[in-house]
Amino acid sequence: MSNTEHASVARVKSAFERAGLDPEVRKLSDTARSAREAAAGLGVEVGQIASSIVFTVALGESIVPVLVVTSGRHKVDTQLVCEAASLPAFGRADADFVREWSGFAIGGVSPTGWLHNGEPYTPLTFVDKALSDYDEVWAAAGHTHVVYRTTFDELVSLTGGTPVVVGD
Repeated sequence: MSNTEHASVARVKSAFERAGLDPEVRKLSDTARSAREAAAGLGVEVGQIASSIVFTVALGESIVPVLVVTSGRHKVDTQLVCEAASLPAFGRADADFVREWSGFAIGGVSPTGWLHNGEPYTPLTFVDKALSDYDEVWAAAGHTHVVYRTTFDELVSLTGGTPVVVGD
């Protein structure tokens, strides 16, 4: 099965279809596990890479995921995001938690097309306002070698995310 036919990529493409979107999906010859790798493979600025970082937050007795879609030029300041969202402190999700809640492996986590317990799942999502500095941004499409072109406004709409400042 090729990377662009991978089940996770197909799930992301289905999410685009449901949203009425048809973005360019591109297979990279090298991995896009990091923003720097993705930017190099695409020939774009690292800030144009929309990295999906999964955190955990305790809500009542449950631990649930929080997705922060950040510009590749930022490290997420979790305290800043928590204060903006009036949430308790975030924890960092491990690989098993990420796969359980999103259906994706770390390095290929898409901001859309999540699957939890066999059902579509939309996490609490925050989108880095810095991504609005670019006409186009690129995000993972469910595989470490597959990305898609989008915009800040599309990311916010597609994810139902809240725009926030995530770092400086």
